[in-house]
Amino acid sequence: MATVETQLGHDALTELKAAARKAAFARRKQAFDSQRPGASGHLAEVLAGYRGVPLAGYMPIRTEIDPLPVMSEAAAHGPVGVPVIQGAGQPLKFSRWTPDGLLRDGPFGAKVPEVDDYFEPEILIVPLVSFDRQGNRLGYGGGFYDRTLELLRSKRSTMAIGFAFGAQEAGVLPLEPTDQPLDMIVTETAILEF
Repeated sequence: MATVETQLGHDALTELKAAARKAAFARRKQAFDSQRPGASGHLAEVLAGYRGVPLAGYMPIRTEIDPLPVMSEAAAHGPVGVPVIQGAGQPLKFSRWTPDGLLRDGPFGAKVPEVDDYFEPEILIVPLVSFDRQGNRLGYGGGFYDRTLELLRSKRSTMAIGFAFGAQEAGVLPLEPTDQPLDMIVTETAILEF
């Protein structure tokens, strides 16, 4: 499978990704501004079948769809964590999170647990900027989730669930060889499995 990078070159791919992110951010903001309560209903439905399996979600920032209601429910059954950035070019680590736990400011405006208590999740709820119907995602550009999924998947089966508004879907995404595919994408209206 040839990627867009091998066909266009790195600079052109960088420009394509920047344009795709800009368009996706605009669609995501519109969806965020008009969302109705219960946007995480399908995610709760999916995760009900995995109670007790170590799970990582994320602390939503800006206009990201909010996984916290589902994470709170999952925390009653097993470990739930949130990502903690370790540094540029490094995989994420996941620190245990509880709905009423103390938080501190982390990089990029996301909150992280006050005290680090790291573990390796087997299911990741992955934030994203855009996705396609083949299970590909466009993130923020740091490669954190791609490196993390590659590492976790080298050790054990790890499920990656992209969580997004349906409006974040794109027809075609610019891809690189290092991009890690998602196993599932859940929106406020649909569940897509790959």
